[in-house]
Amino acid sequence: MPSLKKKYLILAPLLKTAVSVPQIPKPETKTPVAAELLQKEESVVQKTAAPIAARKVSSKFSITAVLQQTEEKEEATETTAKEHLPSNHFTETDLRTEWQKFLTELKKRDIIIYSAISSFILQKKDENTIEITYPSDSAKSEFEKVRADFFNHFMHKVSHFNIAVEYKNDVTLKKEIMTKRKIFDKFAEINPVLKELDEIFKFDLN
Repeated sequence: MPSLKKKYLILAPLLKTAVSVPQIPKPETKTPVAAELLQKEESVVQKTAAPIAARKVSSKFSITAVLQQTEEKEEATETTAKEHLPSNHFTETDLRTEWQKFLTELKKRDIIIYSAISSFILQKKDENTIEITYPSDSAKSEFEKVRADFFNHFMHKVSHFNIAVEYKNDVTLKKEIMTKRKIFDKFAEINPVLKELDEIFKFDLN
């Protein structure tokens, strides 16, 4: 039999291989630089998670607000300028006199507008208000064509630049257009003979 020493020498390599323990790899450690880069990448991913089109950026500049502020400033400037203009006293006679002068001049240059507004009544309601009584909306629209001409002249005449206008409708002021037939009928009411003559001779009253 072989000796024990020889047996040990033969089995030693086998025993060494059998009892050898595999080494577990050490966990990979992150350097401070690598950890910082990883954190930045995660932050970028989180920020871009939402669709770009869904983001709403609020603008502090509003065109509407700027326009409103501009209009308010213009109105305030206009009101302030108007308040500093003179507002001298004027009488009802002043108003009616200038109105009649205006109508006389208007009759020469535009008979149509004159016919539409000649029945208007202008009255001083208070120190800063003039009331205009008109017969119809069509007549009022004709007056609007010359309103600025009259009031510009009148305000300079009496040195009062803070006059407001109020309108009042009165259909009784409407003038009846007198035709030949209407004139004849009125005379026929007084003298019935005219009506009999018209039936006989058929007068042309158109």
